[in-house]
Amino acid sequence: MDISTVIGLVLGTVLVTTAILIGESPMIFVNVPSILIVVGGTLAVTFIKNPLSRVFGTIKVVKNAFFSRPPQDDALIAKIVELARTARRESLLSIEKAEVDNDFLKRAIRLAVDGHEPDSIRRILSTEIAALAQRHKIGQDLMEGIATSAPAFGMIGTLIGLVNMLASMDDPASIGPAMAVAILTTLYGALIANLVASPIAEKLKYRSREEVNSRTVILEGIISIVEGDHPASVEQKLMAFLDPKKRDTAGQQQQQAA
Repeated sequence: MDISTVIGLVLGTVLVTTAILIGESPMIFVNVPSILIVVGGTLAVTFIKNPLSRVFGTIKVVKNAFFSRPPQDDALIAKIVELARTARRESLLSIEKAEVDNDFLKRAIRLAVDGHEPDSIRRILSTEIAALAQRHKIGQDLMEGIATSAPAFGMIGTLIGLVNMLASMDDPASIGPAMAVAILTTLYGALIANLVASPIAEKLKYRSREEVNSRTVILEGIISIVEGDHPASVEQKLMAFLDPKKRDTAGQQQQQAA
């Protein structure tokens, strides 16, 4: 589970709820018609803009913001360097026997063992990586659409409330409560957009970049093996994909393993 996503949502919810409860009348922040306008309107626009299959498919994608485990690129690099050593010590065909859990790495090894040229391997794997990023973008775009639509319907609800308020100007005592209800829809829209939809969209983008980076490591590593690069050169090349702190740790582990 991605604990930072959970912490962020819980913390944001607690802070907003606490701020509401501190007030004299917390229940004034609950208005069913306002909720229906914002939530219902946002869902309606989402269904209009996207096919039904994409909407329900995005629900599965959103799980990645909560349950996706970050790729262990340092362990992946260590595995590729091990494959490079095996290929150099024995033969390129020998890496087919290696125990590999990563499906993308398995496919890359199969391309190498089947005798594909480096350019062909790069083209095939790059196409697969691009397709992966495009699939991820569908979920990101849908969440960004929700982040845009929710405040818009919040404003629509506010305008509806203002119209009702202006229609009852002959009763001054009702103007204040009516104005409060009108503004609530803007609050609901802002919360949905800025506490839920937009952060989840950004987290999905981050997870997508992580996976693309991980697959690029595999692509470059397999091509280096096919080209017959020295394992030390392969390691040095792939270390560039790690952040400096992980790079130092992974380098020390590789030295100890060697």
